[in-house]
Amino acid sequence: MFPGGSVPDARVPSSGRPTAPGIVHGVTAEQYDPPATRQRGARMPRRERRAQLMDSALEVFVAQGFHAAAMDDIAERAGVSKPVLYQHFPGKLDLYLALLDQSCDTIIANTRTALESTHDNKQRVAATMDVFFEYVAGDTGAFRLVFESDLTNEPAVREQVDRVTTECAAMIAHVIHDDTGLPDDASRLLAVSLVGMAQVSARFWLSDPGEIRKSDAASLVAGLAWRGIRGYPRADEH
Repeated sequence: MFPGGSVPDARVPSSGRPTAPGIVHGVTAEQYDPPATRQRGARMPRRERRAQLMDSALEVFVAQGFHAAAMDDIAERAGVSKPVLYQHFPGKLDLYLALLDQSCDTIIANTRTALESTHDNKQRVAATMDVFFEYVAGDTGAFRLVFESDLTNEPAVREQVDRVTTECAAMIAHVIHDDTGLPDDASRLLAVSLVGMAQVSARFWLSDPGEIRKSDAASLVAGLAWRGIRGYPRADEH
C-alpha cells in the first residue's frame, strides 16, 4: 500500500487474546453449538464473570440479532440468574455496545499491526487484506456485530461501526500521504476505498466462497488493490 512513514496511534484494544505476534482475537466464544446453559452456581472473579457473560451474549446476538435476543436468553446461556447479568450490564444495549467496542478494537488493532509489519508496499496490502478475511472468517461471528448489525439506527452503535472505517482508513491514509505526497483528502478517500474493498469482499467470500480458499481469496483482492495503489508515484519521484 505504501512504504515509509509511521502509522498513527489507533485505539489500543480493550481486550483481546494474542494468538500470533501482534495479532489479537476479538471476544471469544464457543462454536455455534454451545451447551444450552453453562453450569450454574460456580462463583468466579468479577472480571472472569464479565468475560463469560460477554462470550454468552456474543453467541446469542450473532444467532438472533439484537432485537430478537433477550436478556433471559443470555442469562440462561451463561448459566446465571438475570440479577447477576444486570450487576454487570444495566441493559441489553450496554451489553451489545461492550461487545461491539471490543470487536471494533480487534480489527483496528490488527490492521495497525499489519501496516507496521513491513515497509514493503505489496506485503502491506496483502497483510491488511488478510486481517479482514481472517476477522470475517472467525468462528465467533463477531464481525456480524460490526458489519451486519441490525441496530445501526442507534447512534451509539453507528458511531462504533463507523469507527472501524474511519480509524483503519486514517492509518492507511497517513502512509499513502507520506508515500505519494497526495493531499490529505485524496489520501483519505483512497484509504476508505481500500477498507471498503477489504470488508465487502471478505463478507461476500464468506457467504459464497465457491471453490476459493480463504488465503487465495485474500490474495486475489490484495492483487487488485495493489495494482491500483502502486500506480500513484512515490513522493520522492515527483
